[in-house]
Amino acid sequence: MLRVESKIRARALQLLYARETGGGVLTVGEVARRAVTFSDGRGRVLERAEELARAIAERSDEFDSEIADTVDNWGLERVGLVDRIILWIGLYELRFTDCPGPVVIDEALRLSHWFGGSKTPKFVNGVLDKMARGHDRL
Repeated sequence: MLRVESKIRARALQLLYARETGGGVLTVGEVARRAVTFSDGRGRVLERAEELARAIAERSDEFDSEIADTVDNWGLERVGLVDRIILWIGLYELRFTDCPGPVVIDEALRLSHWFGGSKTPKFVNGVLDKMARGHDRL
């Protein structure tokens, strides 16, 4: 059985993905309202996921800048959207929560296996490890 926190992260990823692929016309709140029709109603997981997604969306440009500075020999345009969103979630948790660094990385890897490509877990692990060390979280 999945922990509630894992469900919240997964739903936040889905909300952010829908927002990013929606052509920039939808807010996280609008995406969440539309998601209610595809879920079991407006439960606590969706509410907390929306809060997390909003906080991340507000900082996405800042997070992209830090990701670009962290990935060696890569431009941000080479980082896939799902990978970037997983890194946003991990970076948010490293910077703004007291969740232990190893747990942040483990949860990001879980999202990587669920939603990313075959190379996503290795990439996310390497980038988040470097970021966690840079924020003194490992």
